Amino acid sequence: MSEFSGSTLLITGGTGSFGNTVLKHFITTDIGEIRIFSRDEKKQDDMRHLLQVKYPGEAKKVKFYIGDVRNKDSITEVIQGVDYVFHAAALKQVPSCEFFPMEAVRTNVIGTDNMLHAAIEAGVKRVVCLSTDKAAYPINAMGISKAMMEHVVMANARVAAERGGTVIACTRYGNVMCSRGSVIPLFIDQIKKKHPITITNPDMTRFLMNLDEAVDLVEYAFHHANPGDLFIQKSPASTIGDLAKAVQGLFGNDSESKIIGTRHGEKLYETLMTQEEAARSEDMGRYFRIPADNRDLNYDKYVVKGNTKDSARSYTSDNTNRLDVEGVKQKILTTEYVRRELGDR
Repeated sequence: MSEFSGSTLLITGGTGSFGNTVLKHFITTDIGEIRIFSRDEKKQDDMRHLLQVKYPGEAKKVKFYIGDVRNKDSITEVIQGVDYVFHAAALKQVPSCEFFPMEAVRTNVIGTDNMLHAAIEAGVKRVVCLSTDKAAYPINAMGISKAMMEHVVMANARVAAERGGTVIACTRYGNVMCSRGSVIPLFIDQIKKKHPITITNPDMTRFLMNLDEAVDLVEYAFHHANPGDLFIQKSPASTIGDLAKAVQGLFGNDSESKIIGTRHGEKLYETLMTQEEAARSEDMGRYFRIPADNRDLNYDKYVVKGNTKDSARSYTSDNTNRLDVEGVKQKILTTEYVRRELGDR
């Protein structure tokens, strides 16, 4: 944590699941100040009171700011004096974005551009932006907006690098278990209420990672990124059917299951790294690094020289390590949410 010693960290969308987990990792370190930037004053107030109870000696390090990345003025004000930014503000719900795609554009694309311009102008040292597997080969509005966000990140990273300023990078990860709007809390709630578990498609596969792993990925990107790099964590996957069975096994096998069909804009499996990205990726052990595409607008060079790199296989929830039901149980038990819910029974 030495690089963060005495520094100021801004977390956009900081009242969400990711922001709460970052605080757990950072608040007891020698970091100077953590700024939470979000739109929801109720969530900020709840977080403030929780920190005062759990971390009475450190809670004063955390400062709260009401604002919206859509409003460049509000992000420009809060970013003054900031050393580092973790950009988590986003619209993430697939069905909501399908019905209101321009809202996804305003937050995920324009909001990210606002934040990056403000960061570059304010002289922020490093920015790590959070993306999603749905941005790879996107088929829904949320994924398309996140894919555009990634391109906005890369474009701004190129400009900042040319000026010798802010280092901007991106992370992309799969389903974060027990984050806001994820399916495990829904399954648990349905079991507790003795309702049938609703499964969209039992053969659908999804990557599985916990919130601590999401923060670890962002920290890794923070420490190892070159301008425009995209980082991906290698993650196991599960079918939705096995995930439901795992939750039932932990919380009660007597619950029924009901298949309700695929929701708006959902894929059968997710892609964390496309075939085209895999061809230029670097295996870092636990992670993949995808360096920025540094070709310029001089297309004549491509016509003359071409590109002879071999293709590679995409990295998907269908070809990664597949967990069985027992493996899924052990994986979801790594989440604080599931352990707490089991303890409350």
